[in-house]
Amino acid sequence: MPITAESQVVLNVLAQQGVKALDELPAAEGRAYFNAVFKTKPEDQEACARIEELTIPVASGDIPARLYAPPATGKLPVLVHYHGGGWVYMNLDTHDAYCRLLANRTGCAVIAVEYRKAPEYPFPIPLEDCYAALRWTVSNADKLGLDATRLGVIGDSAGGNLAAAVAIMARDQHGPAIKAQVLTYPAVDATMSQPSVTENAAAPLLGRPQMDWFWKHYNKHGGNAQDPRLSPLYASDLSRLPPAFISTAEFDPLRDEGEAYANKLRAAGVAVDYRRYDGVFHGFMLMAKIIPEGAQLIAAQAAFIKQHLA
Repeated sequence: MPITAESQVVLNVLAQQGVKALDELPAAEGRAYFNAVFKTKPEDQEACARIEELTIPVASGDIPARLYAPPATGKLPVLVHYHGGGWVYMNLDTHDAYCRLLANRTGCAVIAVEYRKAPEYPFPIPLEDCYAALRWTVSNADKLGLDATRLGVIGDSAGGNLAAAVAIMARDQHGPAIKAQVLTYPAVDATMSQPSVTENAAAPLLGRPQMDWFWKHYNKHGGNAQDPRLSPLYASDLSRLPPAFISTAEFDPLRDEGEAYANKLRAAGVAVDYRRYDGVFHGFMLMAKIIPEGAQLIAAQAAFIKQHLA
């Protein structure tokens, strides 16, 4: 189907504002620029009962994190959230509105993780940070008022890649028992060989050149593109993984790899809820105030999360 009218409105606004292409600036400069462009506006900050700044120890240092929690009378289920941004961009503040919505719509606490970024900290450092944050959340659950037996991981785009890889790591390393994984237009195939990569090479916001640029920075040392820690799609064993909610966008180079991952998980016996949203482009979930499909996706995610973590 053609791009939706609301999606076109967003693109028109970005064009009028002269927003640069994702691969137009050097990484550090681009990070400062896009983190400012996409920072949550005060008027979009839905009230949340409890917000707490955290520090999580990881290899060679500490990383920031943020706890969002709805009103609670007992221990809350918890979602560990990994934001998108190509492993290079975005931060806790770009996804602040979304994390507030998640906590309020699901009844779960959300631990948003500020993993270190490529190219300064390339693969596998961001993934290791994310797994360390998962383990830390479980170890500190009682102190934070969380129920570690009701644990999920969630992420969009590069964050979806990290969430998927963390779920596999947790299984393989006998780590925390994850009960749900929510992957929003995830990047799960570093070979960039799916048909939608060519079909949507010039898609709005994220096309092939931008995705190539992100992979180049994340996989800076030229690791095997089929390493399942980079590309969960190529994991030899996808059994015994948590139920998955996977969503994709029609006009997105990552569309087909997300669908392929959903199919491979199903074939391995994992329960999967897969949704493809037509007429929209990569990143539409964070534009839910304007793009109805974004609001529909968040509602569907919330229903899935409540089903598996309530």
